[in-house]
Amino acid sequence: MTQKAHITRRGYNRMLEELRQLKSVERPAVVEEIARAREHGDLSENAEYDAAKEKQGMIEARIRQLEDQIARAEVVDPVEGEPDRVRFGTTVRLEDLESGEEITYTIVGEYEADAGNGLLSVTSPVARALIGKAVEETATVQVPAGRREFGILEISLEP
Repeated sequence: MTQKAHITRRGYNRMLEELRQLKSVERPAVVEEIARAREHGDLSENAEYDAAKEKQGMIEARIRQLEDQIARAEVVDPVEGEPDRVRFGTTVRLEDLESGEEITYTIVGEYEADAGNGLLSVTSPVARALIGKAVEETATVQVPAGRREFGILEISLEP
């Protein structure tokens, strides 16, 4: 049985758009690049041809990956209204209780996670520590460098 993976509506739409772009724009463009490179003759020493074929392989691999992810995706729409607890699809503003730094994360599915851009996978240690917590509660997270504590300042729905 194929395991379903939760994803936000926004993340699902991004994957569909990337797949459309790859199939309708990038794939045909690389086919043209390969055809132009073939016109240059001997393929054994044709760097343009090799580069285009490598690019084609990467595009085809990404298409297969996206198709698999889309097939396994289960879109989870957050409940309407202001959330009172951290859950999938919510955005949470935190304070690192040691440094005083404020951080904002949106809890999303694994396919759309990008911690550098504030998108935290629901399966990450930080997200697991936050799930179910309310404003003014503290979440303790075990990280490779030790324990970190975060105070929850605000919870809202993903924009």
